[in-house]
Amino acid sequence: MTEPRRWAIIVHGGAHEVPAEKASASRAGCLAALKAGCRVLEGDGSAVEAVEAAIRVLEDDPTFNAGFGSALNSDGRVEMDSAMMDGRTLDVGAVAGLSGVRHPVSVARTLLREKEILLVGDGARRFAQEHRAELCAPEDMISPEQRGAAATHDTVGCVALDLNGHLAAGTSTGGLDGQRAGRVGDSPLPGCGFYAQDGVGAVALTGEGESLARMMVAARFMFALPEFTPDAALREQLEAMRVAVGGSGGGIALSAGGEIGWWHNSPNMPVAYVTAGMQQPRIYLAKAEEEQHG
Repeated sequence: MTEPRRWAIIVHGGAHEVPAEKASASRAGCLAALKAGCRVLEGDGSAVEAVEAAIRVLEDDPTFNAGFGSALNSDGRVEMDSAMMDGRTLDVGAVAGLSGVRHPVSVARTLLREKEILLVGDGARRFAQEHRAELCAPEDMISPEQRGAAATHDTVGCVALDLNGHLAAGTSTGGLDGQRAGRVGDSPLPGCGFYAQDGVGAVALTGEGESLARMMVAARFMFALPEFTPDAALREQLEAMRVAVGGSGGGIALSAGGEIGWWHNSPNMPVAYVTAGMQQPRIYLAKAEEEQHG
């Protein structure tokens, strides 16, 4: 007897401490992003399309450090990184140090089918312009709340499984508040901040980018499947990172069959997830909250 096709999707809003006054906005933003991706999957759209749709919502929400509301570097400018990976083809599209573009994740998705996998700075923006991405003045990506305020959030991400069994992963970030101009963390680096491969799994990470990159946490996570569940694999690799090189972080993941996993060793990590077999989405600010409610 043929098993019913299923889909799954999970999003996160960064591994950080969520101030009480931003708790409701963090939950609402993750839920809105989840619903955008869910609509794609329910309509038999691809995992790549679902990941892009979800992250675009997060990029529009100044609650999160991606797109509009990104952190300001040491020059008081916004430099954004984003990436996507198609688990079906192993295509990667990534941009770094990008300015003056409304939705970096859409530029990353456009780059998926190109020979190049990573474009940076002016080259990334020229690519965006050539492919008619939505451009803007660089200062238009600074939210009123962000001016003069330190960022308390970091990379956003999404992983999805579509009805055809294909996986995708995506990330988007404004980097660290006050970071050196030109700094690039783990988010646009495959095997460090993200990875997706049909038949294996998909993961999107967040946290201290230099630590995640040094330990190639995404790659280590993929090699841990299927011996470990996604939850257990994330915990194992993030704790190994903390011990070996220091740094906190978190991640969201799916197995090849759509089993959801997430874990973090930061104070909070807002997440929302749903699968075809669930009656309603789950939204949490921390793993302990999920464990408490079951």
